[in-house]
Amino acid sequence: MKYLYGLLILVPVALLLEYGDLGGHAAVFVTSAGAMIPLAAILGRATEEVAIFTGPKIGALLNATLGNAAELIITIVALREGLVEVVKASIAGSIIGNILVVLGFSVLLGGLKHGTQRFDQRAAGANATMMSLAVLALLIPALFAFPSDGRRISQHQVERLSDGVAIVMIAIYVLYLLFSLRGTSPAEREQEHEEEVPSMRLSTAIGLLAGATIAIVVMSEVLVGAIEPTAEDWGLTELFIGVMLIPLIGNIAEHLVAVQVAMANKMDLSLGIAVGSGLQVALFVTPVLVFAGLLFDQPMTLVFNSYELAALVAATFIAVLISLDGESHWLEGAELIALYAILGMAFYFVP
Repeated sequence: MKYLYGLLILVPVALLLEYGDLGGHAAVFVTSAGAMIPLAAILGRATEEVAIFTGPKIGALLNATLGNAAELIITIVALREGLVEVVKASIAGSIIGNILVVLGFSVLLGGLKHGTQRFDQRAAGANATMMSLAVLALLIPALFAFPSDGRRISQHQVERLSDGVAIVMIAIYVLYLLFSLRGTSPAEREQEHEEEVPSMRLSTAIGLLAGATIAIVVMSEVLVGAIEPTAEDWGLTELFIGVMLIPLIGNIAEHLVAVQVAMANKMDLSLGIAVGSGLQVALFVTPVLVFAGLLFDQPMTLVFNSYELAALVAATFIAVLISLDGESHWLEGAELIALYAILGMAFYFVP
């Protein structure tokens, strides 16, 4: 992952293009998006180092809360700017991307290297059940918001329903964390016998954590400001950019780690990263954005459009099927990636 750090040069380039009024909106979008990649990698690395000092349980909680920090910051900035539909698309795209792209490439490349790979069926089943619950929680507000037999709840009621669902999602996420921290998977038992040696001092890791977070906030401002004009210049919809591009940018570090772990034949850890990150977005990031909308006076309901909901249901369904037998092979990874490609083409043609 060290080669990603060379992309840090894009940080001053993006700032120069933005505040020097050079290159146009598309150049600003591309450079600021590229700059997010090494910053997300640094954030992930610093989080891992801090976790070594704090111990496995607190470290797991730290990773859970900061694992999607880059994307959370991007979406909060977008929400403050009133880009509510882009935020919703980014939520859906992040969940879909983690399930189909991250898990897909992990299973594909791990399977090509090691053949059939096995993982803890019970842990995978628990994650699959939680993911199904999360998608259903996102589905219910939309179903109740649509008219039925001439009856339809008001916009105010939809907002209150979304607030209530967000509270329940946060609560179940906390319970999921407690369950995960109290239980010990085979992969975690293996890690307990491996002594982890920090590669930097705690103060250095915290400094990197703070610095990367501040830089991500600045780059998020630049990136979000270029979304609308870039979409218009490229002939793309904000839905496509939100679903297909922003999630890949914000989660690139986690994507690489999950694939590397799978190629090391540690599928329990790889699945934990891929599916766990999707769960974080659904059960933690999404409710936080609902509450942030109240602070910014930009009400964000959990009413997703039919395209996003169809993609979420399809991605979750195939992920659950793959998790049932406790083993994976490269063809299953190819199937996940194929579904993502199909969804990408579909979102491209959505007006």
